[in-house]
Amino acid sequence: MKYNVLVVDDEKNIREGLAKLLEMEGYHAFPAADGREALEVLGRGDTDLVVTDLKMPGLPGEELLRQVQAAAPGLPVIILTGHGTIESAVAAMKQGAYDYLTKPVDMGRLVLLAGRALAEWEVKRQYREALAELQKRNQFSNIIGKSDAMKKIFEVVQLVASSKASVLITGESGSGKEMIADAIHYNSERRDKPLIKVHCAALSETLLESELFGHERGAFTGAVARKRGRFELAHRGTIFLDEIGEVSQNVQIKLLRVLQDKSFERVGGEETIEADVRVIAATNRDLKEAIRQGDFREDVYYRLNVVNIHLPPLRERPEDIPLLISSFLKEFAQASGKRIDGIDAKARTVLYGYAWPGNVRELRNCIESAVVMCRSSQIAVEDLPPHIHTDADKNTIKLAPSLSLQEAEREIIRSTLLANNGNKTRTAEVLGIGRKTLHRKIQEYGLEG
Repeated sequence: MKYNVLVVDDEKNIREGLAKLLEMEGYHAFPAADGREALEVLGRGDTDLVVTDLKMPGLPGEELLRQVQAAAPGLPVIILTGHGTIESAVAAMKQGAYDYLTKPVDMGRLVLLAGRALAEWEVKRQYREALAELQKRNQFSNIIGKSDAMKKIFEVVQLVASSKASVLITGESGSGKEMIADAIHYNSERRDKPLIKVHCAALSETLLESELFGHERGAFTGAVARKRGRFELAHRGTIFLDEIGEVSQNVQIKLLRVLQDKSFERVGGEETIEADVRVIAATNRDLKEAIRQGDFREDVYYRLNVVNIHLPPLRERPEDIPLLISSFLKEFAQASGKRIDGIDAKARTVLYGYAWPGNVRELRNCIESAVVMCRSSQIAVEDLPPHIHTDADKNTIKLAPSLSLQEAEREIIRSTLLANNGNKTRTAEVLGIGRKTLHRKIQEYGLEG
């Protein structure tokens, strides 16, 4: 990336000469004739380094430094000064300037200082971004839900995050188990340590063992060098074992030792390696049934299942669907550069009435596809994936032409309640009416119970 350098000096030849030099070194240079002009450039918010003269009419370098520090804390400032004002330059450094150069400016020294200052600025920028991302994750912003089930999960995550206990997250595929693992890690004391993820079902037994525990050179064909395993890399952090129910008995035995003793050996090795690792596992299988069938070890199960978090499928928490749709719609509309104001009533009815067997993952993919296919400012039924509105057609309410308006309204409310398993909040959202209106209609038409 090209950095933006602001060069401030009341002498035209000096500022233009320095700007040209910095341009030749690959920077974007912006010359300013005085401190006030410099503040206008700084107001754009894209400056990475300031090189400024100390003695200038109007707004001197000392005051410019003070205002830079107030507006953009940490932004590096290199001071230029004459031999007679070195004491002032030293005082400016004590006030936060990065360094100073005496005039006539040593061009090589300036390039060196600029490179160092910008390298340190980049590290600070990345740290700020990482901290902002961490704070975002700590606020559970990646997990969307207002249902009672999700509120309880948020409470459990907050309680378990501060412990060292192993956690087993259960739930159907696509329900968001990995996001729960993220929330636990990033709300724990291990948040600044590694979070290592392993998809256990994607690897064969031999490869999974090597992936988890590492191997020594020559341990098997193709092992041309020593490899550190995921448990070793996750030391003092967290490891997330997705689809733990697919792990073979042989790997389970070795996994049991890590869970019990926090130690293991690499494949083909003799050295015992200590691993202080918090284990979070996830599965869509019924592990108790797998134990009964002899596919999963009971001792491993109880070591993993110290705390269990069950993530219900989307069909069991329909009140979360509107929130998820809104979030995904905003995300994909921004990513595609399209202006999409919302979803029309017919498409909304289809989305709310669909069973979502693929859970949150399927809903996310559906909204992404709909945004791509959308031809107007609102998503219509035709923009949805064909299988979704085809499935919805099966649940279409058919009304006889002889029905009165009141009878038709009663049948629509009755059928919508039935389709939503009696959930009045979701029924009101689908029908586009308030909860109070729905309750009044239910009583009016004798639909209670």
